[in-house]
Amino acid sequence: MKNVIEKLKEIDVGDVGITIYSTKEKEKCASLNSELRIPLASAAKVAIAFCVTKWVEDEVVKWDAIVEKVTFNPEEDSKELYPQLQNRQTLPLREAVEVMIACHDSYIARTIVEFCGGWEEVNKSLQSFYPSIHVTENPRDIDNKAQLNEIHDLMIRIYQGYKTHPLLWTPIMNGLVRQNGKIDQIPVHHLNHMTGGLENVAVDIGIMGDFNENPYLFALGAINLPNRLNHQDSDRKIMEAMEMLYGEYLKQ
Repeated sequence: MKNVIEKLKEIDVGDVGITIYSTKEKEKCASLNSELRIPLASAAKVAIAFCVTKWVEDEVVKWDAIVEKVTFNPEEDSKELYPQLQNRQTLPLREAVEVMIACHDSYIARTIVEFCGGWEEVNKSLQSFYPSIHVTENPRDIDNKAQLNEIHDLMIRIYQGYKTHPLLWTPIMNGLVRQNGKIDQIPVHHLNHMTGGLENVAVDIGIMGDFNENPYLFALGAINLPNRLNHQDSDRKIMEAMEMLYGEYLKQ
């Protein structure tokens, strides 16, 4: 893992952190700036989905409950990933959560949160598990944030929950699997993740490797970067680090 960390340290403008968990060893195997506080951008939708899933587990809501007044954000890719849903105005909660994650859809996120009692209730529930996590309706809001190690632990809980109670956690996993966020040197079925980005922020949380063959669980965040629209050097180093992480997975 040292090569992954060293590659990220090459990002000389800004602050970067990563935490990696080995499901084979059942422990964290690498960490850099794990307490870094990061804007979540679209990655906040995984936290929202975690909250909803815990409510389903506690029988506060049901996955089959019908969410009404559904609309899709035209700036996202739901037309490509879910063409069959485009004229739907209602969805079962499980499908709404899946689409929210798969398509980074803030419109559906807002509808889900309103269905579940509002942003204050969602944040109250989330912060009972992870005090640093705070989600907002606008994914670009600076208060839409978390500490890196807490969002990583949330990802571990999701993976472990899916392994023990797959029917409960399937909506989140389906969303992670269907995303279009690709890295050239990694097979799409071995990178199931949620990215988030702003002009000077990059976030990536997810599962690296085969679900059933000891994958790595990771959370990566970089802040205070040069404007990513004009400077891609940081993005290139992050992608190289992810490819190195995949190489470590293949060697284990």
